[in-house]
Amino acid sequence: MKVTIENKKGLGKDIKVIVDKKTMDSYLEERYEEIRKNYTLKGFRPGKAPREILKRQFGEAIMGEVLDKVLKDTSAKALEENKIRPATQPKIDLKKYGEGKELEYVMSVTELPEIDTKQIQNIKFDEYKVKIDKKYTDERINQIAKSQNNFQDANTNHKSTKENLVVFDYTAKSEGKDFKGNEGKNTQLILGKDLFIKGFDDQLIGVKKNDTKKVEVVLPENFPEKEFANKKAIFECKILNVKINHEVKVNDEFAKNLGAKDLDGLKDLISKQINDEYKNSLDIISKNQILDQLNKVKIDDIPKELIDQEIKVMSQGLPEEEVKSKNKELEIQAKKRIKTGLILNEFGQKNNINVTEQELNMEIQKQFQMMPGQEKMVKEYYEKNPSAIASLRGSIYEEKIISEIKKQAKANKKDISKEEAEKILKAENEKASKDVVNKKIQEKNKQDKDTKSATKTKKTTTSKKTLPKKTKKVSKK
Repeated sequence: MKVTIENKKGLGKDIKVIVDKKTMDSYLEERYEEIRKNYTLKGFRPGKAPREILKRQFGEAIMGEVLDKVLKDTSAKALEENKIRPATQPKIDLKKYGEGKELEYVMSVTELPEIDTKQIQNIKFDEYKVKIDKKYTDERINQIAKSQNNFQDANTNHKSTKENLVVFDYTAKSEGKDFKGNEGKNTQLILGKDLFIKGFDDQLIGVKKNDTKKVEVVLPENFPEKEFANKKAIFECKILNVKINHEVKVNDEFAKNLGAKDLDGLKDLISKQINDEYKNSLDIISKNQILDQLNKVKIDDIPKELIDQEIKVMSQGLPEEEVKSKNKELEIQAKKRIKTGLILNEFGQKNNINVTEQELNMEIQKQFQMMPGQEKMVKEYYEKNPSAIASLRGSIYEEKIISEIKKQAKANKKDISKEEAEKILKAENEKASKDVVNKKIQEKNKQDKDTKSATKTKKTTTSKKTLPKKTKKVSKK
C-alpha cells in the first residue's frame, strides 16, 4: 500500500492511497473461497465450484463487498500509521478499481487540531468545603422528629380534638341506597387534615372511644358512581379508638428507626447530608469556573464541519427565520461548545480516562433509586435508546475529566460556613438571572433595530417608486 499526503488549507488533508493488484487479488480470492465453501453447484463437488462460474453469478456483488472491506482496512491503516485523527467522517473519491487492477482512491480528511493540554494546569478555581455547625444538624434532626407520627392510645374519656387520630368502622347510604365503598373497617383519620370526604373529619371532633356517630356529607362531584355524585350520604361510624400524637424523643432508638447505629451516627449522617446539599451546588460553580477558563486555551483552528454540525443540533426545533436572524450568535455558541469539547476530549485521551460498563450500570442504578417503582420503564428506555446510553456515558466521561482537571489545576481552597455558602449560591443565582434578563433585552433591542431598519428600507423604496419623473425643459431657440 502506497500513501501520499497532500496538506490543504487549514486542517484539511488529501490522502492518496494506492493498493497494488496483488493485494486486491488476495482479498478477492479470500472472498471467493468463502463463497465456494458454502455454495453447492450441480455437477461439482461441494467447495469445488470454479471461480469463473462463481464470478458470472456473483462477480459484481463480490467486487462490491471486497471494495468495502479494502477501503475500510486501508483507510484506517493509512490514518493510524500517519497519526491523523479525523474530526469527521472522511470522504473517499474512487479513482481506479476493478478485478485485475490496482485500487486507487483519495481520502479527504479534516484533521482534529493540535491542543496543548499543559495550559490546563494554569487554570484556577475555587474549591469549597462547608463546615456545618452542630446547631444546624440538631435543627434538621428535630425537624425530622416533628414530621414523625407517634400516636398512642388516649384515655377512654378523652374527647377527640384536631390532630388526634380516630380509628372507626362505618356503613353509609345515600338516599337509602348502598353505593360502592359504603363500608369500611379500621379506617384511620387524622382530624383537621380533611383527607377523606370534605367536611367529614370535622364532624368527628369531640367523639370518644366506643361512641357511635352519624356523619352527613355530600359525595364529591367526581364520585365513581355518577348517580351518587353531589348527593348527600349518611355515614354511621363506630369509634374504635382515639389516639394522641406524642412528641418523638430524639434518642438512640429514634436514630435506629432511621437506619443509623445510634444518635451520634445519625448526627454524622445528617451533617454529611447537609454538607452534600451545598457541595453539589458549589461544585457546579467550580466546574463553571473551569469551563470558562478552558475557553481561553489556545486552539489555532476549529473544524468548520464540527461547527456546522453543532449549529444544526442547536437550531433543531427553531423556525427557519429565527435561525437566520441568530446565525452569528449560534455560530459563536457552537464554536465555544466545540472548543470546550475538543479540549476536554484531548485531556481525557492524554490522561487515559474512560468510562467502564460498571460505572455506566452504577449510574443507571442511581436513576432506579430516584424513580422507585419505575425501574422496568427506565431499563427499557435505555435498552431501546442507544443514543440515551451514549449521552449518559458522555456525562460520566465529562465529570471524570473535570475531576482529573481539579487534581492538576490550581485549587483555591476555601473553608466556609453554611451562611457563607448560602451567600455565594444566592449571588450566583442572581448573576445567572441577570444574565438571562440582559440577554432578553439584547435580543429585544436587536429585534427592534431590525424592524426599524426594515421599515426604513421599505419607506425609502416606496418613496422612490412614487417620485414623479423630472421633465426636461425645452429652451426656445
